[in-house]
Amino acid sequence: MQDDHECFMRHAIRLSREKMQDGAGGPFGAVIVKDGTVIGEGWNRVTSTNDPTAHAEIAAIREACRALGSFALHGCTLYTSCEPCPMCLAAAYWARIEHLFYANTRVDAAAIGFDDAFLYEQVVLPLDQQAMPTNRLLAPEARLVFDEWAAKPDKVPY
Repeated sequence: MQDDHECFMRHAIRLSREKMQDGAGGPFGAVIVKDGTVIGEGWNRVTSTNDPTAHAEIAAIREACRALGSFALHGCTLYTSCEPCPMCLAAAYWARIEHLFYANTRVDAAAIGFDDAFLYEQVVLPLDQQAMPTNRLLAPEARLVFDEWAAKPDKVPY
């Protein structure tokens, strides 16, 4: 089994190198595996698509969800060439990824200019202490939509 894990991690690392060298974006790759088969792969495309959310893990999650026809990736494992940023980690949880393997750490990423430490610090602060000003607005109107959702008989829970 260790050999399988290493094989899938090498796949993620290979993607990180190939796509970085092709100019797609930063040196990050990811694959999602279910039952021993790669069902999604991704690489960083932030600079080539002008999309700050185009991280390797997000792309791999999207591809895996399309492959399974589901928004939930139960029984899947994510292999990523670097410890996920807060956005990608949250996406892995939302997708119900079962297990995560990573190679480089967030400290390794910071050493080459990809410093997620600020984001990790911000997400645990109360809203009024975060660097980006955040204000609540029109809560009663928005709450009505939540109430409609709660009462909706044909909703798909997730």
